[in-house]
Formats: sequence, structure tokens, C-alpha cells
Amino acid sequence: MSDAQPAPQAPAGAVNDDETALVEALRAGDPKAFETMVRLYAGRMLAVARRLVGNDEEARDVVQDALLSAFRAIGRFEGQSRVSTWLHRITVNTALMKLRTRRRKPEESIEPLLPSFQDDGHHAIRFSEWEGADQVLERAEVRQAVRQAIDELPDAYRTVLMLRDIEELSTEETAEALQITPNTVKTRLHRARQALRTVLDERMGRTRA
Repeated sequence: MSDAQPAPQAPAGAVNDDETALVEALRAGDPKAFETMVRLYAGRMLAVARRLVGNDEEARDVVQDALLSAFRAIGRFEGQSRVSTWLHRITVNTALMKLRTRRRKPEESIEPLLPSFQDDGHHAIRFSEWEGADQVLERAEVRQAVRQAIDELPDAYRTVLMLRDIEELSTEETAEALQITPNTVKTRLHRARQALRTVLDERMGRTRA
């Protein structure tokens, strides 16, 4: 019978051996390590950035800035989370900075996208049960329709929806990131979900009352 003890388990979400080697190489200034980081993670970072800023050109700028920020901050990375998780947070923060620096313009109304009502107060469209964009995105057959519908939302509502339902930030984290109040986050999220559901039901030809 062997007396060998089982190897200690790394904390959940901590970096693995390959990531540790990559982080050490990045800290040492190895240019090949930076190329490896780009190859491994840039695609996922671009998807996150595109969801938040809404167009490819700005999304590529976000990823470039996020990768540069990560390279500069690698000395402060303590390995308490996966490298991918760390880069995801940097990408989200960089995208939000990009959104805040856009030239201010009058906020678009979401009213045209909200559900209409009959004279008796009932919805003009009969909705199926639905809670959030994250649940709908799990259904491969409607993913593209959902993405297109989200893109139709005014920026102020689309961003709240993305942060809460897709990126899974809390109400308080979303409020802090967007520099608005938690109540504003809740109101915009509710209206964004209503509008998104209306657009999807109309686009997918669901039964009208």
C-alpha cells in the first residue's frame, strides 16, 4: 500500500501550470509570450468587446487597448483567477471606457420597441415565458436573431442588458461601471428586456392575441 499523499488541489478558478508559465514569461518581457496571449485569448476578448461597443472597428480598438493594459499590469496579477477571467474583466472595463468617451448625443427613445397594449390593457402580442437574454442565447437556433435584436436597442439600454444578462454583473457593479444609480440600472434593464422580447416575438412570428 502506498504512503503517498494526494497532491494538493489548486483553488477553484486559479491559474494552471501552463498559465503560470505564460504569466512568468510575460513578466520576464518575453515577446513570444505576448504573442501566445494574443493567440489564446484575443478571439474571446473581441467577442466580449463587440457585444458591448456594438461595432467591429471599436471592438478591435478595445481589444488592442485591453491587451496593452494587461501586459503593463502583469506584474500585479496574483493568480487568484484564471488568466482568461482576468482578461475578461480588463476587456469589459476597457469597453466601458470606450463607451463613456463617445461623443455625447441625445439619448435614443426605447418607446417604439416596447410592447403595445389593447384597449382592455392586455398585451397586443402574446409573449412566451422569458426572463433574460442569457437564457435565450442558450438556444442555438435563435442566437443570431437575439444578437440582431439586441443591436437594435438604444445604447443606454443595450449596455445595461449586456452587462446584467450576458456579462452577469450585479446591479451595483453595473451602476458603478456606467456611473448611474442602481435604480436607473433596474429601470433600464426592465425596459430593455421588454423591448427585446417584443422585437423577438415580432421577428419570429409568434402568435398574436
